[in-house]
Amino acid sequence: MHPSSRAVSDELESVEQSEPAAEAAETLEKAAVSDELESVKQSEPAPETAVEASAETDPRTHRFECRSCGYVYDPEEGVKKVGIDAGTAFSDLDPLSFRCPVCRSKVAAFRDIGPRTKASGFEENLNYGLGVNRMTPGQKNVLIFGSLALGFAFFLSLYSLR
Repeated sequence: MHPSSRAVSDELESVEQSEPAAEAAETLEKAAVSDELESVKQSEPAPETAVEASAETDPRTHRFECRSCGYVYDPEEGVKKVGIDAGTAFSDLDPLSFRCPVCRSKVAAFRDIGPRTKASGFEENLNYGLGVNRMTPGQKNVLIFGSLALGFAFFLSLYSLR
C-alpha cells in the first residue's frame, strides 16, 4: 500500500467516526486532488528551463565552426568583413557565394557546434563534478579568474599584518 493512500485511508476512518459519510467522501476527494496537484507541480519543468531548451533546439541560433581553420560563425555577431548583418542564421547564407572569411572554405566545411549558451563537453559528463561542468565557458572564465584575483588580493593583504 502506498504511504499517501494509507494516510488517506486513516484520514477517512477518523472522519467516518465523527462525520456523516457524504462529508467523508468530500474530504477524501479533496485529499486525492491535492495529492495529484502536488505531483503535477513537481513534474512540471521550470519556465526558465523551457526557454533555455527552446533556445538550444532553435537551429537559427546555433554557431558553426570551420573544420579547416577553426573559424566560428556566430549568428548573433554576423561577419562585418563580408557584409553579413548580425542575426543572420547560417542556413540563410548563400551556399554558393559564402566562404569562410579566414581560409575561404565552402559552406560544406562548416559543422554545427550548438548555441553559444550550451555547456561545453559531452552530454553524459555534464552531471559530474561540483556543478562546474554545467557552466558555459564564459561562466567558467569568471569563476577561474575571479578566484585568482581573490587569492591575489588575500596574499597582498597579508603584508598589512606585520
